[in-house]
Amino acid sequence: MSNAPVSSALRAPLSQLEQRDAFIARHIGPNPAEIARMLAAIGAPSLDALIDQTVPAAIRLPAPLPLDAAKPEHEALAELRSIAQKNIVKKSLIGMGYYGTHTPAVILRNVTENPGWYTAYTPYQAEISQGRLEALLNYQQMVIDLTGLELANASLLDEATAAAEAMTMARRVSKAKANAFFVDEACFPQTIDVVRTRAAYFGFELVFGPAADAATHEVFGALLQYPNERGEIADLGDTIAALKAKGAVTAVASDLMALVLLKSPGAIGADIALGSAQRFGVPMGFGGPHAAFFATREANVRAMPGRIIGVSKDAREKTALRMTLQTREQHIRREKANSNICTSQVLLANMAGFYAVYHGPEGLRTIAARIHRLAAILAEGLRRAGFPVPTAAFFDTLQVATGARTGELLTACDAAGFNLRKVSDSMLGISVDETTTAADIAAVLQCFGAGADLAALDAAVAANGGAIPAALQREDAILKHPVFSTHHTEHEMLRYLKKLQNRDLALDHSMISLGSCTMKLNATSEMIPITWPEFANMHPFAPREQAAGCLEMIAGLADYLKAVTGFPAICMQPNSGAQGEYAGLVSIARYHASRGEAHRNVCLIPKSAHGTNPATAHMCGMEVVVVACDDRGNVDVADLRAKAAQHADRLAALMITYPSTHGVFEEAIREICAIVHEHGGQVYMDGANLNAQVGLTSPAHIGADVSHMNLHKTFCIPHGGGGPGMGPIGLAAHLAPFMADHVVAATGGEDRPNKGQGAVSAAPFGSASILPISWMYIAMMGGEGLRQATQAAILNANYVANRLAEHYPVLYTGSQGRVAHECILDIRPIKAATGISEVDIAKRLMDYGFHAPTMSFPVAGTIMVEPTESEDLGELDRFIDAMIAIRSEIREIEAGRWTAEDNPLKHAPHTQADFLGDWTRSYSREQAAFPLPWVAENKFWPSVNRIDDVYGDRNLFCACVPMDDYAS
Repeated sequence: MSNAPVSSALRAPLSQLEQRDAFIARHIGPNPAEIARMLAAIGAPSLDALIDQTVPAAIRLPAPLPLDAAKPEHEALAELRSIAQKNIVKKSLIGMGYYGTHTPAVILRNVTENPGWYTAYTPYQAEISQGRLEALLNYQQMVIDLTGLELANASLLDEATAAAEAMTMARRVSKAKANAFFVDEACFPQTIDVVRTRAAYFGFELVFGPAADAATHEVFGALLQYPNERGEIADLGDTIAALKAKGAVTAVASDLMALVLLKSPGAIGADIALGSAQRFGVPMGFGGPHAAFFATREANVRAMPGRIIGVSKDAREKTALRMTLQTREQHIRREKANSNICTSQVLLANMAGFYAVYHGPEGLRTIAARIHRLAAILAEGLRRAGFPVPTAAFFDTLQVATGARTGELLTACDAAGFNLRKVSDSMLGISVDETTTAADIAAVLQCFGAGADLAALDAAVAANGGAIPAALQREDAILKHPVFSTHHTEHEMLRYLKKLQNRDLALDHSMISLGSCTMKLNATSEMIPITWPEFANMHPFAPREQAAGCLEMIAGLADYLKAVTGFPAICMQPNSGAQGEYAGLVSIARYHASRGEAHRNVCLIPKSAHGTNPATAHMCGMEVVVVACDDRGNVDVADLRAKAAQHADRLAALMITYPSTHGVFEEAIREICAIVHEHGGQVYMDGANLNAQVGLTSPAHIGADVSHMNLHKTFCIPHGGGGPGMGPIGLAAHLAPFMADHVVAATGGEDRPNKGQGAVSAAPFGSASILPISWMYIAMMGGEGLRQATQAAILNANYVANRLAEHYPVLYTGSQGRVAHECILDIRPIKAATGISEVDIAKRLMDYGFHAPTMSFPVAGTIMVEPTESEDLGELDRFIDAMIAIRSEIREIEAGRWTAEDNPLKHAPHTQADFLGDWTRSYSREQAAFPLPWVAENKFWPSVNRIDDVYGDRNLFCACVPMDDYAS
């Protein structure tokens, strides 16, 4: 660190003192002195020389990224604030699955804005994820209770994609032989849009009609909405029973807040229930991110999409939680998978679950009853004023016949600060939510020229018992588990949140070096704008003139991404990386169909591709053909050429990850792209490893036709424990006309090339409220900063690989001995010699205070390390020292000083409980808990010992357990 005299600062030029690029050094871990030391350690004369040795010259960009210079944090925030203020936030009465809600301040501050929650990774390492696993189990229990079904998953992406997942699940479990699926014409239009897209590529026929007619058709399943998009509540029991008698599976899309008062989907016979948990404390955010809930009968557990949290036990017989049935979907089945397991919204599911914990059953009942009361008062007032309200039975939404006065009334409500839904030229829709006040109802009634004696209207509604038929009112108790009746004061809730946070290891404690998952700094300045009301409180279907700020921010980010990827078009709709893959392949399929080549359905996928790729190809109706890799981990070009020629008449696409998931920049990548193009296919580049490309090369420059970008990896949106994510795609000009549009709210102007194309997600711009994070990151880094970040990521990976190579073989390197931004360490020789596996090393790393790298992907028996550019030399050395110390422990086993069963790795992780009572192990307590001197300075204690995965799968239990079980 420099300690120059004051005079040097006083003589420095103003341009230096202004520190306009200061954020770059705050984001990138290694400083210049550390970079020099690292380069010396790996034998590279300079950072540029290292990049020359790593990235093939043929694909290097000829010029710097066409982006502005870096902006200081305060200046970028001020610019984005000025953009946000162009939004006009009015009180939304639009509904359609998006509602105003109050996020309890204790949850906002201590979860949403807390890096201990938002920087955590997916809980694959359950022993250091017990806090968010418990939070997710609460969420599952909440969904189970409200839906009346036996099993819930830990969230999906949004209501529309959950409905599409329900359709494909229905096909898997249905006994009916029909190929048709019934869709209630009163489902939300955005849901119908997404289901249409998904059905087309599975080859399902869709049948539309009134819900009551569902059983008159020969179908394998049905999707019904309850309450429906008109707000109507109907008794669906007889319809569901008739469908069941024909072997069809029924999915009911519903509303969690309505289900607090309504008879549950399970009680009326539904096989699946789904919907959005948004109104449980998660802002509308111009469309997301929001957790979709999904529940079903326990018999369907192995066909259920998404992640499920289950109860197991640890090595001391203590209750412990884990992700259960992890071998489903692409983990094992890959090309046969029907959905992607990487589709969840953990942070938002946690918020929704905590909302239920904080309010409890009585609190929720009060909130729901108040919403209904205000809606009923509004309906009664409108009727008395002479406006027909055809919606007789409803929860929170009603339609009002406005005839020729529709435009006039919309204008009056707009002037008063309210957005209503225009159903038609003669009908308006109005939805009431938690944020609606009695004064709002009075103001809306006045806009209709109606009297607003709310006391009289309230008395009349109360006397009639509201607008929910007695036969459809919930009679059973909800949220009976003690967790929902314990934390209703703020200090109780605060302590509960803190207790759970203390059980989790996140980026606020130490580096998380997951290969292919890029856990980098999520800077505070990037996070601040997501809670601004201009972004948080905007309805996705608000009039476009009111959303000018959102649209400008989104367009600005799209322009940034065009510069980074080299593509002329960006689709901002996909709300996860897996959705980006799907949207990219859909655009390719649509392109082929437009040319009369819809028969092209073969997708080539190298063994080195990202794990979600085969599942995505299958979802698009494509036949997966696997391409071999050579001994150096590269795509076998001869095998690719042969298979491209063999399937030339049907070749649709190649899905390739670059640099490969093997951690190398393949030098034949342009030849690979050319071969696919030569045989009529398109190149889909998986963006999982884009962090190694930015500023040095780009998908378009390499030769790809479409690529997704994991904004939650490369562009700093935090993982949130397994979601939120965003996966926008960049497209070449010829594919731009085939990217997703939206049936409710257009994704561009009237001249947009993709007009009328079906959607892939519920909202037109996916999870729009988290896009400011990436906008801020790119604005503060600038083109030069992004290039430096990529260089630092490659340097950090090569430093780790170099220092660990003599202890763990590095499986793959490029032609000059370099890795890309990640490296694969081969544990198979160690296991063969000692029985110590990559799992044992992962568990032992917890004792050193680290989350394990990625295990057994893409090669079984290995671990893949990605240090990212954000980790400085000190943290890298701590991780490396931990890995070397673990290797030394393994050598003790090799030497026979510890047995294969009694050693620190097999007993890892160690908890405080291990240190109570007698110590009979062959190594010391100090070796177990404090294996290196610095561990004690910041000791992270796992809250449970190693979890028994087999027990959890064999004894499936996926709901909250009695509180006494945790104490035991």
